[in-house]
Amino acid sequence: MKIEVVGPGCPRCKATEKSVNEAVKELGIAAEVTHIYDMGEIAKRGVVFTPAIIVDGQIKTSGKIPTVDEIKKILSTSK
Repeated sequence: MKIEVVGPGCPRCKATEKSVNEAVKELGIAAEVTHIYDMGEIAKRGVVFTPAIIVDGQIKTSGKIPTVDEIKKILSTSK
């Protein structure tokens, strides 16, 4: 599973990345977590509002900081 946290590196984006890593750890899943900071790359992926989470190429959340539980639900249904 490939998880991309998308955002310019603001505190909201960093909080989202931290929550994603926590959710992956709690679920015990094998996932590659990356952070995309480049605005050109963000636009290419179709993200309008940050922070966003993209799982295997699909935007799952955008414009809010999801909780660890929300992320776990997203990841559980994306397997």
